[in-house]
Amino acid sequence: MSKKVILIVLDGLEYSAGEQCMGFLQALREQNKATLYKLQCELPSMSRPLYEAILTGVAPVNSGIVHNAVTRLSNQESIFSLARSANLTTAAAAYHWFSELYNRTPFQAKRDRYTMDSELAIQYGSFYHQDHYPDDHLFADAEALRRHHDPDFLLIHPMNIDDAGHKAGWDSSKYRNTTRHADMALSEYLPDWLAEGYQVLVTADHGMNNDFSHGGTLTEERMVPLYVLGDGFSHDPDAQPQQLDICGAVCQLLGIKGHNKPYPKDFLETHFTGAL
Repeated sequence: MSKKVILIVLDGLEYSAGEQCMGFLQALREQNKATLYKLQCELPSMSRPLYEAILTGVAPVNSGIVHNAVTRLSNQESIFSLARSANLTTAAAAYHWFSELYNRTPFQAKRDRYTMDSELAIQYGSFYHQDHYPDDHLFADAEALRRHHDPDFLLIHPMNIDDAGHKAGWDSSKYRNTTRHADMALSEYLPDWLAEGYQVLVTADHGMNNDFSHGGTLTEERMVPLYVLGDGFSHDPDAQPQQLDICGAVCQLLGIKGHNKPYPKDFLETHFTGAL
C-alpha cells in the first residue's frame, strides 16, 4: 500500500516556537488530527547539512555535507532518487540549495528557477534564491506544482522563519510572529491536502539562538518539531522518531521497496511497517 506524501521543512523553526506559535497546527493536534513529536537535529545544526540528513537519512559527518559552503551534488540515496527509481513523480518548492544537492550545481536562476525535466531527481521545481522570498508565495508555488504535476512526493521549504531569526534572534517578536504567519499560510492548504488523502510531515532542519545564528549544540539550536498528519501514521504519543528516520518513513509511505533506510516501527500504521 502506498500514499502520496508532502514533506514541509520550516527552516529554522525551534520546537517551543512551533508549539506556542503555530495555532492552526496545534488546533489540529487538539482535534486528534495531528501528532507532535520533539526531535533533536543532527550536528552541525546548519541548513545544507541537515537538508541532506532529512532527505537521505545520513548524518552530516557521514554524508560529507558538513557546512553550508559545501556546494556539490549529493552522493547519497535520497527520497528523490529512490522515488525516481520506483517510477514515482517528484517535485519541490524550495530554496535553491535543494536544487544544488539533487539536480544541478551550481544553481543558475535563469536555468533552474523553474524546472521541468523528467530525467532529474527533482522533476518539477520552483526554486527561490533570496531568504526573504515570502512564505505565502512559496506555498502558492507548491500548490501550483501539486495541481499541475500531481507528484507522489512534494517537498515544501519556506525560509522566512530562519531569516527572521538571523535578523532578530530566537527570543524575539519578529521570530515568533514570522512563525505565526507560516502557520497561517499552512492553514490555507493543509485542509485540502488532508481531504485528498496526502500524508503530511511538518518539521524543521534546525532551531535558532539569540546570537542570531545556529550551528552548535544549544537546546534552542537543536530541538525542532515534527507534526505528522494522515492515516499512514500510528499517532502513537510514545513513538520516538529521530531526524534521520524521516527519509525511511517517507519511503515506506510512498511504497518504495528495498530502500534500506531505518524508521521506527511504532511511527507508522501497521500496513506501512512491513519488512524492509
